[in-house]
Amino acid sequence: MAEFTEYEQYDALGLADLVARGEVSALELLEAAIARTETHNPLLNAIVTSFYDEARQVAKKLDPALGRLAGVPFLIKDLNYVKGVPCSSGSRLFADVVPDHDADIVKRYREAGLILFGKTNTPEIGLDASTESRHLGPCRNPWNTEHSTGGSSGGAAAAVAAGILPAAHATDGGGSIRIPASCCGLVGLKPSRGRTPLGPDVGEGWGGMSIGHVVSRTVRDSAAFLDATHGPAVGDPYHAPWFEGNFLDECKKDPGQLKIAVDLDPMTGAKLDPACKAAVENTIALCEQLGHRVETAFPDFDRGEFRRATPVLVAANVANTVYSRAQALGRELSAEDVEPLTLSTAIRGRKTSAEIYAKAVQFLHQTTRKVAAFFADYDLILSPTLVQPPVRLGWLDTKSEDIDTYHDRFVQFWGFTNLYNATGQPAISLPLHWTEDNLPVGVQFAAAYGNESLLLQIASQMETAQPWFDRRPRL
Repeated sequence: MAEFTEYEQYDALGLADLVARGEVSALELLEAAIARTETHNPLLNAIVTSFYDEARQVAKKLDPALGRLAGVPFLIKDLNYVKGVPCSSGSRLFADVVPDHDADIVKRYREAGLILFGKTNTPEIGLDASTESRHLGPCRNPWNTEHSTGGSSGGAAAAVAAGILPAAHATDGGGSIRIPASCCGLVGLKPSRGRTPLGPDVGEGWGGMSIGHVVSRTVRDSAAFLDATHGPAVGDPYHAPWFEGNFLDECKKDPGQLKIAVDLDPMTGAKLDPACKAAVENTIALCEQLGHRVETAFPDFDRGEFRRATPVLVAANVANTVYSRAQALGRELSAEDVEPLTLSTAIRGRKTSAEIYAKAVQFLHQTTRKVAAFFADYDLILSPTLVQPPVRLGWLDTKSEDIDTYHDRFVQFWGFTNLYNATGQPAISLPLHWTEDNLPVGVQFAAAYGNESLLLQIASQMETAQPWFDRRPRL
């Protein structure tokens, strides 16, 4: 079989269109993805599990009529269940987990005709903003392999940035789609709370802060994947406002003149890196050239209390995850099972009282109302995605016993994404800036709850005005 050399010139929709028109087969696309995996993955460590033979059988039998994405190779993050495939969640504690069913979102990917062929690297239980777990090893950034891909969907972002595939599954509980999208020069949309399903094994992730979608190279791909997966599954505890239209069509609409608020103050109180500030300033100029009104403004709420409340939800859910697994294995949780950061977070979660948890939830609900009210006056909030460009591997070290240093560094890296996890609003990171050292720097737009359409419209407008598709890392 001749190699399909033009593979990287297309996004997912472009590849699927070739399959639908009979110009290339799903098997040829899969072999192109496998060839690139074998070339790049030994360096990047983006893909941690592969099942090529099963994927080849699916590709041979593919019905191109399944949908707009039929025939496109695809990867699932190693936090989500794929039937019969190990799901380590980046941890020794879960290394032997082999599910007997697919996650609901994985079922939808299959129904859309995507060809699943592997799973991507993630930090232990998705807890870190860098992907370098003790169990799976560090994932390297294709733009500079000494630097982090971000996390927790770092493997997905590295694979897409390297050209192994045009889009990959990702999840986001505090920025884990947008952070690696920023670090790897990709589009990263976190949908509204409940827009895509998390079942059947959980009703919500991290107290409703987590959601699944993709990282991609184009805005239209992000829209098409949302079309393939949105809507509640049976038994979901809640879902986003029902959307009757087509997200892909929304990309083609003019957003009109928008009123955009700008936020340059990290939630963590850290100092903003000049490159991240420059990214936003350049985007402001671009927005104004396109006719939008831009001004500095931000919702009024207690940021200090917010910084105290969100870790309560995370710690309690981490505790439930790891202690339940240890109990299922019939042993006490130990330092041999999980990394120091995970263990310290779990211990904190176990010590959290029900009263403290309820108080944190109530505060976040109050914050959500204040932020929602802000969007009565503004269409979007523009900010950096991160506090600084991609850091070097090892700088965010979850394997170190020095947890205080880890936390000090974490807040210097991460400070704009998790508000929208707590409020449930959609937010998107776009690759609109690079440093002098050619490292990507993302900017983030956030919209009102349920309004992915507006984010896709502004993102498409940015993509047209300042294209990024042909800007690639030199591996």
